[in-house]
Amino acid sequence: MRSDYAVVGKRIPKLDAPDKVTGRTVYADDLKLSGLLTAAIKRSPHPHARILSVDVSAAEALPGVYAVIHAGNVTQRPFGFGHDNTPLKDRVVRCVGDEVAAVAAVDAATAQRALDLISVDYELLPAVDDPFEALQPGAPRIHDELDIEGNVSMEWNFQTGDLAEAERRSAVIVSGSYSSPQAAPAPIETHVVIAGFDADGALEVISPVHMVFMYRKELADCLGLDWRRITVRQPPVGGSFGGKIDIDAHDFIAVMLARAARRPVKLAMSREEEFTGTRTRQPIHFQLRTGAAADGTLLFRHAEVVSDNGAYNAWGSHALLVAMNTVTSMYRVGTSRLNAKVVYTNKNYGGSVRGFGNPQATFAVEQQMEELADALGMDPMDLRLKNANRPGDVTPQGLEITSCGLSECLETVRRKSSWDQRRGRMRRQHRGLGAAAYVHVGGGARIYGSDGCGAMTKIDDSGRVALISGSSELGQGSETALAMIVAETLGVPLEAVSVSHDDTDVKPWDVGVHASRTTFVAGNAARMAAAKARDELLKGAAEVLDRPARSLTIRDGVISVPGEPTATLRYEKAVRRRLLREGSSIIMTSAFYDPPTQRQDENYVGNISASYGFGAHVVEVEVDPDTGMVRVLGLWAAHDVGRAINPMSCEGQIEGGAVMGVGLALSEELPVEDGRFPAPNLHDYGMPTAMDAPPIDVTLIETADELGPFGAKGIGEGGIILPPAAIANAVADAVGVRPRSYPIRPWKLRRWIETGERSHVDKRPQLVRDVNAR
Repeated sequence: MRSDYAVVGKRIPKLDAPDKVTGRTVYADDLKLSGLLTAAIKRSPHPHARILSVDVSAAEALPGVYAVIHAGNVTQRPFGFGHDNTPLKDRVVRCVGDEVAAVAAVDAATAQRALDLISVDYELLPAVDDPFEALQPGAPRIHDELDIEGNVSMEWNFQTGDLAEAERRSAVIVSGSYSSPQAAPAPIETHVVIAGFDADGALEVISPVHMVFMYRKELADCLGLDWRRITVRQPPVGGSFGGKIDIDAHDFIAVMLARAARRPVKLAMSREEEFTGTRTRQPIHFQLRTGAAADGTLLFRHAEVVSDNGAYNAWGSHALLVAMNTVTSMYRVGTSRLNAKVVYTNKNYGGSVRGFGNPQATFAVEQQMEELADALGMDPMDLRLKNANRPGDVTPQGLEITSCGLSECLETVRRKSSWDQRRGRMRRQHRGLGAAAYVHVGGGARIYGSDGCGAMTKIDDSGRVALISGSSELGQGSETALAMIVAETLGVPLEAVSVSHDDTDVKPWDVGVHASRTTFVAGNAARMAAAKARDELLKGAAEVLDRPARSLTIRDGVISVPGEPTATLRYEKAVRRRLLREGSSIIMTSAFYDPPTQRQDENYVGNISASYGFGAHVVEVEVDPDTGMVRVLGLWAAHDVGRAINPMSCEGQIEGGAVMGVGLALSEELPVEDGRFPAPNLHDYGMPTAMDAPPIDVTLIETADELGPFGAKGIGEGGIILPPAAIANAVADAVGVRPRSYPIRPWKLRRWIETGERSHVDKRPQLVRDVNAR
């Protein structure tokens, strides 16, 4: 593997870090515009009710109020994945927080007084907040206007191989139920949107969203606008973790208020609204069975899955497609079956939160791997290594594994954690080790017809290189990685490169940030555009040096002829000579990279990503059996990153994701009582702080993916996927009780230890031969 790069592979602090840590970064809520009004939303306090009337007359009469809107005085169309939602609800509210009316006023206090003056008369309807209850005959219908069976929003079924035969051949079959809660992405910056129309009726929207072009299209479709007269600008994003990928009702509402008020409007969510009115991680329930031969060869995996969709379809309704990949494609499993239902309930609905269904699926799959190993009398690491994915594999769903460092990841964390010497030997101290491994897309995911991204490069007369990327920076360090890719490709110093991606009027098209795709897809586009610029640069230098362009090299900004020390030229001079000569031309190039992937067919088969990331964690925990408190003493992580463009950034992504995963495992959840979150605030939510972060040892495994830019692949989501499963396995090793749900709160674990509930006790599974039961 090449190691002589000038920029790629170096540890570079994020280029935007100084502005962020010194407070110079201007976020959406910091923007001050002339005549800007403050918006606020009247939300439903009920989980399920019929709207009988909405009286806004008193609010409209309040001085300082410029607009009051509700479903009866605006034009809107359904939006969302299933077109089952509208910005303002006109007949029925289906969860607490549903948007009923909205106001625009001179300030926040006036806006709140106007909301208080809006009178809404409701008829309460039966509500259901449990997906299994929602599946029962006679359960309240949440969307009686849709042509669906009961409350089943979507259903996916996949099977390959002969399940009955695989069961017959299995020496050991283990089964279990595993569940996860509703959780929040909880970025520090809440959702903010600013909207305004100019004198000619053109709309400008400023919002920290992932997918500016898809966002623009949704605005146009829902509100009946001409998308060619909409500009979407993305300011710096103060965190998202997937929470800002969906276009939400408040985005449309801000535009409708701006149109009604004839003034620009800013709608900034409160922290309570962020919990109750924006997208969450969906609860998923797995009933999983796995069978293996006596030597540990995996023979089948069978999952029955129910996902709690909440009240409407958003990105979260498709999280089970990622969970399906984990069930069928994590390790080499020849026979797989998955039956999955996405179920409507009267709760806040799910979005595309970091990991997107994979933490939940991996929690089930990786616990079952350790249970299976115990039943076989094998070391869990040996079982994983025996069945590990390898380069060249094609999984039952058609995922084509090119680069794959899974075995190296497993061996690394095994060695670094002293697994062989310590696992199963620390129960007297109530300490344990647990492991988990994952597969996740690392090169995008073809959901739409295109998964591509555009890039443009421009070199000015000072030698400044501008990359205009279709991608977006959400705080993950992609702006720095793209600058490094351009600098390496062009052969210029990193400080000569700037990256911009501000708005839809200037930047080239891109699907948007999702599926760990930015470094891979946007990075390839940037490298292609920079390579074209390099060719143009060397053509001009060839005329000055009187040498063929193909004989020239460029490194650190110096163009030279190998073997001729005096034949050199600074690239800035080559640019200026090109611009100032007769018949001059600028160096401005563009490229569009669409990875060679496939959308899944009707059987859910297709190579959806150009690359797949792998990783493994080992966690050490200490359990206080008297209180049930779990303390994470250490976490060892090894991730296959293809090529680390910026090792510092890769490590930061893994460490940050791991801390988020520890929060999922031990403390984060949004419990629902009568359709409401009882404590929608950061203090009670349980998000880990720096004080809760365990020591984390990160190893980057480089496998040089053949399609990635300089061999890189995506790493943005891997860190969060494994801690829930690894911590649960470590708890089982420490105290002999296997948590089958998370978060593993102290009171729950203490109860499991005291009562020895069958569903949670780690007993040796019964050895099964010639089993036909499904």
